[in-house]
Amino acid sequence: MSLNSLPIYVGAAMIAVAILLSTLITGLTSRYVGLEAPNDENMWLVDRLTGSVYRCQAEGRGKAACEPDVATGSIGGQSRAPKDGR
Repeated sequence: MSLNSLPIYVGAAMIAVAILLSTLITGLTSRYVGLEAPNDENMWLVDRLTGSVYRCQAEGRGKAACEPDVATGSIGGQSRAPKDGR
């Protein structure tokens, strides 16, 4: 490694650290995902870090009450048609 190539390695390391830090911050700030239920009474909250699922209910506007729940099935509830159209 020559002295002339040192700035290239330092720059590459700085870019790599910036990408990893950005990915970490994005992952931590979008930890929960909310999914609306077909009816307006329930909403599902999914913890993307642990995989836990919570069913939340709110009586009108304001704070919702959430409790852990077990979810089975798929999102959307419809099966996809094969790509060849059959």
